[in-house]
Amino acid sequence: MEFKTLKQIFKHMFNFALLCGASFSVMANVVLVDGQVRAMPPSVPNTAAYLILENHGPSIKLVAVEASFVKEAQLHTVIEEDGMVKMRQVESFTIPQHGQLTLSESGKHIMLLGLKQPLVAGESVNLTLKFDNGSELPVSLMVSKQAMTESEGHHHHH
Repeated sequence: MEFKTLKQIFKHMFNFALLCGASFSVMANVVLVDGQVRAMPPSVPNTAAYLILENHGPSIKLVAVEASFVKEAQLHTVIEEDGMVKMRQVESFTIPQHGQLTLSESGKHIMLLGLKQPLVAGESVNLTLKFDNGSELPVSLMVSKQAMTESEGHHHHH
């Protein structure tokens, strides 16, 4: 009798985990529209990721990025202070309900610090975007020497 009860408990736990996984993916309303990581000369230890995310659900915040090919990934914004343009690390980026978040060279972006090896243009790299509701979005971005937008913004490297 005990084995049968234990088997039922595990069956219920498995079904519950399956259900949680299914409902978790339904909540994943954020999708990658476009994106890239900037290719840099081998002597440059840092680069940046630019992307466009579309949110098909309630307002959500991008709070972190993980990337195995760098020592650290940080969310940054560009601000003007005393007539000078400066980069600042920020805690999060809000993606409005049914809106977009654009990370570009001239504004908000993901700084990728401490490249473990030079990135090769034409190859892709994997990042995991983390949100304030606990969800994650794995993305694969192409490494490119070209800016994502037509306007060639000026990017200040650390």
